[in-house]
Amino acid sequence: EQDIARITHAQSAEDYVSIGRDVESQVLARAVHAHIHHRCFINGNRVVVFPPSPGSYASERMG
Repeated sequence: EQDIARITHAQSAEDYVSIGRDVESQVLARAVHAHIHHRCFINGNRVVVFPPSPGSYASERMG
């Protein structure tokens, strides 16, 4: 999966790096969460990730 973060032109290059790292760590945390809850599998050269079930622990948003 991918994610985004809103930025402005007023931020510094260091801010962009920090924001990018935060986004990457949030995406990685969600990927690990999906993996440990057995919601993903490999199909050929692709990975399929199922959405969390409504009301389940896995449906809680990470981050």
